[in-house]
Amino acid sequence: GDLQASSGALNEEVCEDLDWEEEREAEKLACQGDDFIPPKIMLISSKVPKAEYVPTIIRRDDPSIIPILYDHEHATFDDIIEEIEKKLTAYRRGCKIWRMLIFCQVATFAKVEKEEDMINFWKRLSRLMSKLNPEPNLIHIMGCYVLGNANGEKVWVHHSTALRRYSLDKTLSLSRITSLAAPCAYKQHPAPVLSPGKEMIEMYFDFRLFRLWKARQHSKLLDYDDLL
Repeated sequence: GDLQASSGALNEEVCEDLDWEEEREAEKLACQGDDFIPPKIMLISSKVPKAEYVPTIIRRDDPSIIPILYDHEHATFDDIIEEIEKKLTAYRRGCKIWRMLIFCQVATFAKVEKEEDMINFWKRLSRLMSKLNPEPNLIHIMGCYVLGNANGEKVWVHHSTALRRYSLDKTLSLSRITSLAAPCAYKQHPAPVLSPGKEMIEMYFDFRLFRLWKARQHSKLLDYDDLL
């Protein structure tokens, strides 16, 4: 029985490795050409205050940034994955994610009815990450703390397990932006504080506009048309 179980696990790993190589070759064909810029996906939760304005403060000189605003209360994990797939196809059919920002207020970043849903989300997302990137793919989580609370640590465990099962743990690392992230940091520092997180923020945002948006995020008097 132990031998059969071991043999079954080995066969599964071999199949996954074959799938990985096939998907890598398919991605390579899809991304040929000097005009290809690796995509960066930006998931924006409706829970983020003034979330509807976040797409307007992204870097305007980088057409590879793909913002996706989703409804935290009603969007399922499947809905989010389907939207990512649709946006990737529109950008370049067959391409995969090289970098990703999840901008949310809670560590699970979508409503969790069953823990299995979140596990399946990370499994499906792992298959959408690039297998061509010579450097580690990055997922940045911004707006909440991942480690240090129960829900966040579950996210980390599910993320790591999903990647390991799909042989991607060697190519993908999870980073988090703690600077300018938590509401408490905003309250303690009315003006955004520069830190190592600035480099990560500038990967996705026009930093000047981000500072303005962050500083006035909770103001009821802000006229965003004037700001932009």
